[in-house]
Amino acid sequence: MGVDMRMNLSLFLTIYLSSILFLLVFHIIFLGLWYIGFVSRVAGKRPEILTILQNCAVLSVACCVFYSHCGNRAMLRERPLDRRNSNWFSFWKKEERNTWLAKFLRMNELKDQVCSSWFAPVGSASDYPLLSKWVIYGEIACNGSCPGSSDEISPIYSLWATFIGLYIANYVVERSTGWALTHPLSVKEYEKLKKKQMKPDFLDMVPWYSGTSADLFKTVFDLLVSVTVFVGRFDMRMMQAAMSRVSDGNHQGDLLYDHFSEKDDFWFDFMADTGDGGNSSYAVARLLAKPFIRTLKDDSELTLPRGNLLLIGGDLAYPNPSAFTYERRLFVPFEYALQPPPWYKAEQIAVNKPEVPFGAQLKQYNGPQCFVIPGNHDWFDGLQTFMRYICHRSWLGGWLMPQKKSYFALQLPKRWWVFGLDLALHGDIDVYQFKFFTELITEKVQEDDSVIIITHEPNWLTDWYWNDVTGKNISHLISDYLRGRCKLRMAGDLHHYMRHSHVKSDGPVHVHHLLVNGCGGAFLHPTHVFSKFNKLDEVSYECKAAYPSFEDSSRIALGNILKFRKKNWQFDFIGGIIYFVLVFSMFPQCQLNHILQDDTFSGHIRSFLGTVWNGFIYILQHSCVSLVGAILLLIAAYSFVPPKLSRKKRAIIGVLHVSAHLAAALILMLLLEIGIEICIQHKLLATSGYHTLYQWYRSVESEHFPDPTGLRARIEQWTFGLYPACIKYLMSAFDVPEVMAVSRSNICNNGLESISRGGAVIYYASVFLYFWVFSTPVVSLVFGSYLYICINWLHLHFDEAFSSLRIANYKSFTRFHINSDGDLEVYTLAVDKVPKEWKLDPDWDGETKHPHELSHLRRFPSKWRAAIAHQDPVRTVKIVDHFVIGRTDKNDCATTAPNGPVQ
Repeated sequence: MGVDMRMNLSLFLTIYLSSILFLLVFHIIFLGLWYIGFVSRVAGKRPEILTILQNCAVLSVACCVFYSHCGNRAMLRERPLDRRNSNWFSFWKKEERNTWLAKFLRMNELKDQVCSSWFAPVGSASDYPLLSKWVIYGEIACNGSCPGSSDEISPIYSLWATFIGLYIANYVVERSTGWALTHPLSVKEYEKLKKKQMKPDFLDMVPWYSGTSADLFKTVFDLLVSVTVFVGRFDMRMMQAAMSRVSDGNHQGDLLYDHFSEKDDFWFDFMADTGDGGNSSYAVARLLAKPFIRTLKDDSELTLPRGNLLLIGGDLAYPNPSAFTYERRLFVPFEYALQPPPWYKAEQIAVNKPEVPFGAQLKQYNGPQCFVIPGNHDWFDGLQTFMRYICHRSWLGGWLMPQKKSYFALQLPKRWWVFGLDLALHGDIDVYQFKFFTELITEKVQEDDSVIIITHEPNWLTDWYWNDVTGKNISHLISDYLRGRCKLRMAGDLHHYMRHSHVKSDGPVHVHHLLVNGCGGAFLHPTHVFSKFNKLDEVSYECKAAYPSFEDSSRIALGNILKFRKKNWQFDFIGGIIYFVLVFSMFPQCQLNHILQDDTFSGHIRSFLGTVWNGFIYILQHSCVSLVGAILLLIAAYSFVPPKLSRKKRAIIGVLHVSAHLAAALILMLLLEIGIEICIQHKLLATSGYHTLYQWYRSVESEHFPDPTGLRARIEQWTFGLYPACIKYLMSAFDVPEVMAVSRSNICNNGLESISRGGAVIYYASVFLYFWVFSTPVVSLVFGSYLYICINWLHLHFDEAFSSLRIANYKSFTRFHINSDGDLEVYTLAVDKVPKEWKLDPDWDGETKHPHELSHLRRFPSKWRAAIAHQDPVRTVKIVDHFVIGRTDKNDCATTAPNGPVQ
């Protein structure tokens, strides 16, 4: 615009601060009048400070724009157009005045006329003696002195007063009439609100590396409390056993459910780990709610009806169990997929479960039902939220929940059983739970029955990975009591799908199939880390299916290098601070001439790397803050390495990890110091002290804004020096590079003792601002590369390396069918890509809904479908595994058991 931008900056700052002060005083006065009743109370809402700041910013920008285009005085001398153009465009002939250049010059002339007529000075200071004390005179349109009056009041201030008056008038009218609370939305706002209401309000996946999330801190706290208080001291499972009512002899009526046993054709589903991202959880819930799923198998269409029973294998909400996470991460997706009955009130406690609709018996109810076991995340609060929302509620969406305790036994048709075990945080069942299931096996389960055991944690894989032995009570129950009748063990916790089937041998087989499916909605876990598992209890197993495949799993891990920061940008807050602490003692670097003055590029590199090494030695020998930071980081890195490795290997990995971060921090520190040094040598910084910008402002002010009445001196006296001290230091705050360079020069020339403690704080704060910005991408790159190397080369950090990616895709559940022959057909259905956008399903919206009709009877039970039709899970679902488990033959059972009863 032809005007130095620093003048606009100083003018903006002056008008902006003055406007804020003026409006704050006005609002205080107005609220005082409102409080005593002199102003109408129709709309007494207090103004938001952000609104005041926004209005002042717009007002200040408008004044600066006017100043740039019209000048401070805006009364330009009459200069004919021809004379102005004669010097610059002498070649321009009269016959060419209709060209585009002539039109352009006429536009400038029009601008001059507008400035001189519309924004002329509003009067003379001699006409307004009182106002003359509060205005600034002069102009920048003339170099030096201008002829004519020099005491004209600038139109900038009339413009400012007009804007302030409009704001005050508007505010008074709104608060006096209530119009601000009742005026209709604009078309754009209405469409935006309508669009928001036409799509589900799902939560994003949990940012595990946030470091700023209150939920994560609460999760850590709850885990510590649970481990120290509940484990081994207070166990909700013991209380459940004590409170269970006894009926039918010694059998627990609250734990055994046999109402499915007489059905002919029975379908049921299994899923786990659902309470993370709303998109992924709803995608699975939408498939579970469909009356039937059509998909291809071996180039032929296959129809799979909805399960009569839904089994959920734990971890219902992440990161910690609470009313908020259960409601938003679990119940909302399932209620969108299959609505609860219209009369159901979620806040009511179910005291007489099962609360079957229309007063029918549980055996007569044909709608889908749901049974749930808790996972480790559900136990973080001692199982309190699980008991309230699962055991004392009747509906999960449109699925009836008859369940009363955290573990259960289900008798299914054709002599099939499901044992749902609660492992708590022990990784094993307690004594009372063991007693219930052993008595049930002894008295109810026949020799040719088949049993499916559901646990939250897949002990067979986790024990192999961690070189540990857990679940001894479960192993005792399976080997010594079931003795070959356990056809299938299912679990979640690991967010992938894997199936291992036993390899035929001469020895006894306690469990025929091992199945992990934790793809119900949580972030993805790798499969290639567990590719070498092949044995459990001296029985060999073979991996029959893995989803995603081992190759895809290894490829996905590569995303940690480039996607870690994109997925976990909150990690920057921690990473930038850590890097600054590592090199805190290295600021400033005063001897850098040997790097800058080298003649060759290779010489620059050698000098640079030598300086980095010297910095590392300095940290070890002389630094305090940086050395303590490096030691603490090393301890954290050592603790972060999985304990499955030996201490020596953990120490080596920890040292290499910290060395990479320390080297990156030293390189970034040196690059920043070199940049400042180059600016100082070329006189771009540190030329005239801390207040360079303010000194320039005062010189321009004295040249172009004379003060004939001594107003500035009086203001300084009246404010006890706050003016111009506030402007002085505020301008320094805007000039961070200058402050940093000047402080650095003083320290390098005179030592750190030459500056005050406040000056040192200002210097390090300025350095931190720039160093933090430079370091945040690098710390994420280094940490992401570390996770990639560990997961793909060392098979470590399988949880940490994939929770960082927060992958919502690769979701699945398993559907079972007990056929007429008593065999169990198993289908695992999966969706490779989860939609991110949803819209109202017109089929659901258009279907006639009767007041008392249950949602599972509708053809289209789910409210939302994918915004892009071909991405809808109903269309993209596929079968990733299919196998059949034959019913138990008496030959499958052992005849003796060393520690168990003979049946």
